[in-house]
Amino acid sequence: MHAWPASEVPALTGQGRDLRIHDTATGGLVTLDPGPVARIYVCGITPYDATHMGHAATYNAFDLVQRVWLDTKRQVHYVQNVTDVDDPLLERAVRDGIDWVGLAEKETALFREDMTALRMLPPKQYIGAVEAIPGIVPLVERLRDAGAAYELEGDVYFSVESDPNFGQVSHLDAAAMRLLSAERGGDPDRPGKKNPLDPMLWMAAREGEPSWDGGSLGRGRPGWHIECVAIALEYLGMGFDVQGGGSDLVFPHHEMGASHAQALTGEFPMAKAYVHAGMVALDGEKMSKSKGNLVFVSALRRDGVDPAAIRLALLAHHYRDNWEWTDQVLADAVERLGRWRAAVSRPDGPSADALVEELREALTNDLDAPAALAAVDRWAVLQSERGGTDEGAPGVVSRAVDALLGVAL
Repeated sequence: MHAWPASEVPALTGQGRDLRIHDTATGGLVTLDPGPVARIYVCGITPYDATHMGHAATYNAFDLVQRVWLDTKRQVHYVQNVTDVDDPLLERAVRDGIDWVGLAEKETALFREDMTALRMLPPKQYIGAVEAIPGIVPLVERLRDAGAAYELEGDVYFSVESDPNFGQVSHLDAAAMRLLSAERGGDPDRPGKKNPLDPMLWMAAREGEPSWDGGSLGRGRPGWHIECVAIALEYLGMGFDVQGGGSDLVFPHHEMGASHAQALTGEFPMAKAYVHAGMVALDGEKMSKSKGNLVFVSALRRDGVDPAAIRLALLAHHYRDNWEWTDQVLADAVERLGRWRAAVSRPDGPSADALVEELREALTNDLDAPAALAAVDRWAVLQSERGGTDEGAPGVVSRAVDALLGVAL
């Protein structure tokens, strides 16, 4: 599976700083010090509907992570998956009377278009669950043969008790885990499981559903968590720098994935930091496909909204915050984009050297994008009210905003 084209990231003078970011597993800020190549895995979409603002906010957060790292002159190895076979996708295809493969391909293509328009940097590997199956099967077999997994009526489950570090990502109690498991794709009430929290690794073939050769596992398809584990381990290995996604993935997805990987390798932790973006709401409720309360990036683009304004609307909120999308949020972003473009369109202006350092300081402090926007706002006000004599300043601002915030002026 191919990703989307990369937009050019301008090189800035000076040196970026190491990123301090909130780690869900420890509950506090950690300073990341990757090697020459920073490694990040971000969980991708289940492609049964177009990119909504909740998706866009999540991928914007991890795009900022990449831009901070690139500013330190590091390379970035970014991997993302596509869950192109899963119950929600199959259910949507049945509901609409269409082929599930065609639905997944159409929505994945639209997602690529949205990411390109928003200037999100693409992953080096963009891997679908279906194409990952040949690498998933051996991992499930290894877990089963090591006693970390067991069969139940043809299905294969992971035993959470096989990982002594289970629970170290979310730090939830058993009752909370069981509740979230039931809400987010698990089956804690299924009879015969060793532990209600045990997640499925391999689902035996069901009538009328797609299935693949699973070797000694029999025909079936992979569980949700093992998909990401197989892809992450193949391309990044254990101990990569950031595991990212929305806050709704903390449990069960990231908790279970960490335990799968740790049971497979005997190493801990799977990732140095678990980083999670907040949820975006509409009309008082979390924006989600199941509720249908969605604002689509593609719909805004069709209505003529500049993608740079959409990106500024996302950047106006701290990535960890839960916030609500409103018409005013978008209007404010459109107005800000106009002010910034007017400010950099002049032939000279106030010196921008301090602004570049302000942007770096804000973003390396747990991706404080609102503080970064405020810094550019202050420069634009100076430009509007007093101007300046630095002929290079508007270009410096344009390049810095592009490089660090992904907004083309």
